[in-house]
Amino acid sequence: MNRPQSLRTVEHPTFVTKDETGAPNGFLVPIFNIHDGVFPGDEGVQQVYLTTVLPGSRKGPHLHKIRRGWFTCIKGNVRVTVKVNGKYEIYWSGEDNSYRSIEIPTGVPALLENDGTETAFVLNMPSPAWTPEMRDEYTADFSDRDS
Repeated sequence: MNRPQSLRTVEHPTFVTKDETGAPNGFLVPIFNIHDGVFPGDEGVQQVYLTTVLPGSRKGPHLHKIRRGWFTCIKGNVRVTVKVNGKYEIYWSGEDNSYRSIEIPTGVPALLENDGTETAFVLNMPSPAWTPEMRDEYTADFSDRDS
C-alpha cells in the first residue's frame, strides 16, 4: 500500500481567556472546528475519547485496518512514531508542541510514547467510532527502529 511520505498535522493556536476584570484566567485551544475544513466530505469526526500515557510508558506499536485517528495531546507531551513506506517519521504533540493534531491513516502503524515525568492526556478523534466489540487493533513490528 503506497502511503504519503508525511502525515497531515494541524497546529492549534492558544487564546488567553480573561475574567470580568480583563485579567488572564487561563487559555483555550480549539482542537476541532468544522469551519477549518480539516475533515472534507465523509471524513468527519465520529467520536472523541481521552487516553492517557503514563510517564515512561508507550502505547503500541499497532495499526488499525478499519479506522483512522486524529491524536492531540492536551496535557504533557507525546512523541508519535509512525512507519510510512518502510521509513519512520516522528511527530510531537502537547503543551510544548502547539497542541498539534496528528492524523494516523488507516493501515499506518503508530507508537505513542511519553518520555516526560507526568501522565500525558491525549484526545483521539477516530473514524469510524471505536466500540469495545471492534476488533481492529493489530500488532506492528518496530524492532528495526532506532530509539
